[in-house]
Parts: sequence; structure tokens; C-alpha cells
Amino acid sequence: MTFDPPEDEETQGRWKRNRESEPESHGFRTFLIVVGLLLLVVAAVALFAGRPIAFAVIQRMTSRKFPDLRWVDAAGLTSARAEGSAQRPVILDARTEDEFGVSHLPDAARIDPYRPLLAPLKGVPLGVPVVVYSSVGYRGARVAHWLAEQGYTDVRNLEGGIFRWANDEHPLVRQGAQTTEVHPYQARWGLLLASRHRIEAPALEKRSAAP
Repeated sequence: MTFDPPEDEETQGRWKRNRESEPESHGFRTFLIVVGLLLLVVAAVALFAGRPIAFAVIQRMTSRKFPDLRWVDAAGLTSARAEGSAQRPVILDARTEDEFGVSHLPDAARIDPYRPLLAPLKGVPLGVPVVVYSSVGYRGARVAHWLAEQGYTDVRNLEGGIFRWANDEHPLVRQGAQTTEVHPYQARWGLLLASRHRIEAPALEKRSAAP
């Protein structure tokens, strides 16, 4: 038994447009499935294998997406920011305003992770070191990649993002005062953040593959 499309031109036009939109819809559904599986993997690894392994998995997957990306760990960033350092890096927080408002690294300036602008780097020479971070590293990687395309030659992404930074008890601030609280981004991703730092907060709109 076959099904033939209607004969009138208007209906045929709608039929054609619907058929043309199918690949795009299929691709979007596939993307959602992949993201959902990634969340489940991260949650399982965080619960059963430990957070350090989960951070390593995320970093490896992020590096596949951005193969030219350079990284810096917490020890390297702390050393670079120490008094007497030859060239202290500029720190950029690639998260939303809600996340930044809960806490951020000392002296960090926020840059929009979805529509980045160079305003936070106004007057900063292209050769000055820049360190970008996000919750676990993916949004930071996107911004770091974008900055490299704008001509910045020494851009690095913080390993593990602010989640790992907080878990290892490095300093955080909110409105100039020290704090230990961190926005969890979303419930599943928040499992990578130690409960002593995780606050109760509404889930943010998900606009990228990972935080």
C-alpha cells in the first residue's frame, strides 16, 4: 500500500517544506540524545568513579572539540597570580550573570559565554596571558577558542573550571567578600561540585553541550 501526496499545489508545497525540515529536526533530536547521554555518563562517573576522573573525561572530550586549546591547572594559575609574577594573567569568567553573582575567582571579569565581546579586555595587549574558566570547562573552552581567533596569543582554559577550583578549596569571592558558595549550573552537573559548596538554585537555561 502506498501513500501519494495530495495533488493541489498549496498542499504539495507544505508537503515539500515538511519533508525538507525532517533532516534538521532529526539532527536536533540526535543532539539532544547525545547531550542527555553525556549528562548520564558524567553523573555516573561522578558518583561511582570519583570527581577527578569525571573532570578528566570532560577535559578529554572538550579537547576533542577544541584540539588547539591550551589548559592551565589551579597550581599554575595560583603561581601566575602570585605577587612578583612577571606578568599576571587576566581572568575571565565565562558564565552567566546569575552564576557570577553567587561567586567567582578573585579579580575575575565576566564575559558572556554565548555572545562574547572584547569589552572586558579593553586596553589589554594581545600578548598578555588570559585565563578563562566556566563551571567545568566547556563554555570556557568556547570563549578561549574565540579569543584566539580574535588574535590573543596566550589564552588558556582552567582545568575543571570553578567547580574543581572550589572543591580544592581555592579562594572565591562575592561582591568583594570571601565565600565558599558556587552556583551548580544544573542538578546533574552540580554533582561534580562538592556539596559543601553547592547552593540551591534554579537550573539555568541549557544553551551548550556542557557548562
